[in-house]
Amino acid sequence: MSGQSAPVEIEWALLLAACADNLAKEKADRMGRLLHSPVRWSALHGLADHHGVLPILTPAVIGLEDQVPAEALAAIRQSYQANLRKTLLLSREFVSIVNSLSQTGLEFMPYKGLALAEIVYGDIGLRQSGDIDLLIHAADLPRVRQAVAELGYRPHQVFSADEEEAYLRSGYEYPFDGPAGRNLLEVQWAIQPHFYAIDLEMEGLFRRAIKASVVGVEVKTLCHEDLFIALALHAAKHVWGRLIWLCDLARIAGMRALGWKRIGEQARELGIARILWVTLLLAQKLLDAAVPAAAQEYLTEDRGAASLAYEIEGHILSDQTFDVESRAYFNLMLRLRERRSDRMRFISRLAFTPGPGEWAVTRLPRALFPLYRLVRITRLGARVVSGRI
Repeated sequence: MSGQSAPVEIEWALLLAACADNLAKEKADRMGRLLHSPVRWSALHGLADHHGVLPILTPAVIGLEDQVPAEALAAIRQSYQANLRKTLLLSREFVSIVNSLSQTGLEFMPYKGLALAEIVYGDIGLRQSGDIDLLIHAADLPRVRQAVAELGYRPHQVFSADEEEAYLRSGYEYPFDGPAGRNLLEVQWAIQPHFYAIDLEMEGLFRRAIKASVVGVEVKTLCHEDLFIALALHAAKHVWGRLIWLCDLARIAGMRALGWKRIGEQARELGIARILWVTLLLAQKLLDAAVPAAAQEYLTEDRGAASLAYEIEGHILSDQTFDVESRAYFNLMLRLRERRSDRMRFISRLAFTPGPGEWAVTRLPRALFPLYRLVRITRLGARVVSGRI
């Protein structure tokens, strides 16, 4: 199912070589050969930063410093140090948030970010810093909001009580602005918005959680099987648009003790085998990551995955942002689902699930909230007619 790979420019070739799933010597030899060609170092630097893999590129480049222009090497080192400083800042905030939530007795799990860097890479400096992500129970959002408010965190968007109740059913994330920056903390009670029609049960995620040490604090976090599925779904939602997501997934897929039998069972239950296959094939194409034999045994083969992986590989390498409000995006989301019933649920939920966009158009009392479905349909219809979808 490996298919054919698209040609790449020298900067992309170097970046993929640095991120490749192979031995250090093989990586150095491959990059050394590539460095015989002219390199646009500022373009490579920007590409690595955009794709969140600058901390992975840096040690690979430093190992070949005699072949790298001093100015380019200095710029890469400087960005690496800046990322490390931000990581340390996030670590400090993370500890404060974890301590505050723990004192209230709330159940939560760090997700992505620092937890992912520690668990998968074994070094928080090897993953580019973003924000602090926590999984929570939907019913606990008011208490979480109160706990982090004492640390200076404020909701990025404020809803009325009725809107928030509806949003807890249809949405999945709630960002907070903190003293150290905007959108610094994000809590989630689902892995994806409701309309994507992948109903990964949150209670099961908490039940199967494992304990891990993150920046010196013991916390619960997703078991490796759930982590692989959750990250694959997140990457798919964003059309695998950042290389770091494939780096994360390739490392998890390569874990010897990963339970592919359970992953296969979940994939069949949720109808996401095609998404997982596309993920594995992209990691194979771009990062030379082998598809584990156990994955081939337990993950139902999907014949549509190879052509989709080739199409998405071309999109990734073109480095163009996918318009997530376009008809092409929604068509792709449909093609990523192997079951007709899931595609129908996606269309139905997309059409009939109102959200903040509808609430901003008009204010309705609680008793008339069902009418927001009509507002949703009207807005979607207008966008279709205008060609925006």
